[in-house]
Amino acid sequence: MENTYDVIIIGGGLSGLSAAHFLRKMAPERKVLIVEKSARVGGAIQTFKQAGFQGEWGPHGFLDNTEESQELLRDTGLYQEAQTAPLGDFYRYVCHHGQLVRLPQSLKTVLSTPLVSPLGKLRVLADLWKSPRPGKMAIGEWVEHRFGKELLPLVDAAVTGSFAGDYQKLCIDAVMPGVRKLEMETGSVLRGLIKKKKSGDKKLKRLPSMLNFPEGMERLIKVLNEKQAVTCNTLVQGLGRDPEGWTVKTDQGELTAASLVLAVPVNQCLQLLSAIKTPPLACVPVSKIINVVLGFSGSAKVPYGFGYLSPERENRFTLGAMFTSHMFPDRAPRGQVLIEALVGGRRHPERLVLSDEEISERVLADINQLIDLPEPPLLIKVLRPEHGIPQLEMDHPGLLSWRKSLEEEFKDLHICGFGWDGIGMNDMIKSAKKTAMAIQTGAMRQDDEAKVKPVYF
Repeated sequence: MENTYDVIIIGGGLSGLSAAHFLRKMAPERKVLIVEKSARVGGAIQTFKQAGFQGEWGPHGFLDNTEESQELLRDTGLYQEAQTAPLGDFYRYVCHHGQLVRLPQSLKTVLSTPLVSPLGKLRVLADLWKSPRPGKMAIGEWVEHRFGKELLPLVDAAVTGSFAGDYQKLCIDAVMPGVRKLEMETGSVLRGLIKKKKSGDKKLKRLPSMLNFPEGMERLIKVLNEKQAVTCNTLVQGLGRDPEGWTVKTDQGELTAASLVLAVPVNQCLQLLSAIKTPPLACVPVSKIINVVLGFSGSAKVPYGFGYLSPERENRFTLGAMFTSHMFPDRAPRGQVLIEALVGGRRHPERLVLSDEEISERVLADINQLIDLPEPPLLIKVLRPEHGIPQLEMDHPGLLSWRKSLEEEFKDLHICGFGWDGIGMNDMIKSAKKTAMAIQTGAMRQDDEAKVKPVYF
């Protein structure tokens, strides 16, 4: 392979492929190379197919509420292929005292839901009189202070569904900076939301939809990879910098570039950067999960909806499950059902080392207590993804400040991999476009004003 480029992107996952796509769109004349250590691109995004059932090793979709992701789909023509599962049309469930209970989706159901007692609902209003506490706070501590203890199981479920994390460790300032800013500016989250509504602040008039593709999430990776220069099976062993630019030392030889993009997960990134400047921490915590793919006959009485989540207090083996064949068409043979159950997470790494047989047995026993499954599964497959989910815990705001100072020092260095600016696909695509714009303009990455983002289970 050639060894001199305008831009080298280390990492061929969604972040790297998206950054390359936007760079190609903005400046097609630039010579860009993606360097990927594994035999395939796509990182955590990989689709599973067997016996007519189709699931995912990694993310099961992304919401259609982010401009950069919408642009990417328009550019690639994938909007025409995308399958949509509107959040407003599907129920979501929480395991509550051993039963599946629907999450409220309207004011009427909020008032009548058994998930929170009448006194607990009134306690939420105390937010109007609670003064903000300065300093870093865990999500659990923050929610209990503002809205009361009764909301903690719901918060736990939401955190489980997004991070497979521990709400008593994740940092509210890192996960929801917009909400935290609103609280600090107005003294109350509820008061701040009322003020925004009165000021005519526009908001989404409908719940967003989850997007996937008939061929699965890997279809996005395949299309993004079609026009990129990528070298796989190439391990980066070190970085160097001189007045001419960057040197990337690999097991296949040395490469040089004027600009360097690190689009690998945050811990791999910290390891590479340690040769340039010592990071404030060696690594961030990572939550790993196992996905158990379960195919059933039509006799399975799976509730209509996306799936369910289990707060820790329910003491269940599974973190929750997705009713995949309800979400998108053709995920199971006609007349059959696909469920994908999640195991492990930040609080239960000990479950990850169990055998496939024990995991399968315990998952089936757990789900059978919540859903009527008259017949044994037609298919059961334990997927053990290599990639974990970086946790935005108490050190994360400081880590972002360190990245900013590093990019200020090295104007031709850009960092946008998994776990820096969030963990969702939309987060990564948005960060990738900012990276491409920074390279094209020669300016610093533009940080958005922290916005209040809705929480979707």
